[in-house]
Amino acid sequence: MNHRWNHKVIEVPYKMFAGKLTDRIQQELDKMSAQGWELVSTLFIEHEVSVRLFFKKPA
Repeated sequence: MNHRWNHKVIEVPYKMFAGKLTDRIQQELDKMSAQGWELVSTLFIEHEVSVRLFFKKPA
């Protein structure tokens, strides 16, 4: 089975007055899944206080 994939990386930074980080992550997950993207990995970047979300979908 040979699949081609599109990939997307979304960074969700911590912002003091932008609401809870978990709520903003949930919004990104909902938005991306509605567009057909599948979450494949996450990365918390401590020194930047942000989360990167890695998605894929068939090309």
